Amino acid sequence: MAKMYGYVRVSTREQNEDRQLIAMRNFGVVDEDIFLDKQSGKNFHRKAYRKLLKKLRPGDTLIVKSIDRLGRDYEEIPEQWKIITKEKEVFIVVLDMPLLDTRQQGRDLTGTFVADLVLQILSYVAQQEREFTKQRQAEGIAAAKDRGVKFGRPPMERPENFMEVHEAWERGEISSREAGRRLGITHKTFLEWVKQ
Repeated sequence: MAKMYGYVRVSTREQNEDRQLIAMRNFGVVDEDIFLDKQSGKNFHRKAYRKLLKKLRPGDTLIVKSIDRLGRDYEEIPEQWKIITKEKEVFIVVLDMPLLDTRQQGRDLTGTFVADLVLQILSYVAQQEREFTKQRQAEGIAAAKDRGVKFGRPPMERPENFMEVHEAWERGEISSREAGRRLGITHKTFLEWVKQ
């Protein structure tokens, strides 16, 4: 018997998937048939998505809220669409885009062409949005750095005996490894401190 599955994706663990889950439930997808990934849409190497693909059988229906929830890669989205609809013979319904509902049987050539064209455009838009997000993030980091915001771990404080150990190393009495051991740091950190 054909089943209906839902696929939900958010890009990070902090993002909320409730809006997508509500849409799935309103469409009639039961919770145990909803697959959720909290991962970027840049590719399709996602645990829940892979598990879902294995479950799909001919005649099943896959529901997604919007095409960018499926993925954000211009070339991979149409490829996955083809795998699902042609190879697995599964219907897809994109809730936010009624034109992308493959359940419509007997579609004429024009209808199929329009659906394929819409899919290509939405795939392009999804990838562009991913690239814009990365660009905005890089610009935000650069602006924060210009304002003096420091990223990463704060630098380690030098131990009180650093100068004493440093002088012993300069005189050749100890190696950099021994200096690092005495200071409780790696010899590489010791050599970095010496350069500074």
